[in-house]
Amino acid sequence: MVAGALGAIGVLHAVWMRTPWPLGSPAEFADTVVGVGVERLPTPAMCAEVAVALGAASYLVGARAGVLPAVGPRLLRTAGAGAVSGVLLARGVGGLLLFGPAGPGRRIARTERFLRLDRRYYSPLCLALGTGAALVAARGA
Repeated sequence: MVAGALGAIGVLHAVWMRTPWPLGSPAEFADTVVGVGVERLPTPAMCAEVAVALGAASYLVGARAGVLPAVGPRLLRTAGAGAVSGVLLARGVGGLLLFGPAGPGRRIARTERFLRLDRRYYSPLCLALGTGAALVAARGA
């Protein structure tokens, strides 16, 4: 499930290289998904980099779990799945601790809509996927 979710999120990032789908405009996308003004949206190349990273993460977790063909040393897949877990857990915790409204006491200012969605969906999803990836890294197939 973790590998599938990471793959689907990677595909979504690839879609975002060309369109703000499923949102109606770049401004709505910026507010909802990134939490910034439209002038600070990620470039298509940045979206492609994230899509590739998520595809690699999906493979590493899936191969370590035994649901995708294993290529290369087992240690690499184990370490890779562990690294995926670390990144996702850091994003989940970091989103909850570091993102906030503009003003003193917060490190990374984000829009109110993004903050609401991050606390309700984005950070918890990262924590769940990170925990799942950790279990896969530790236990394997």
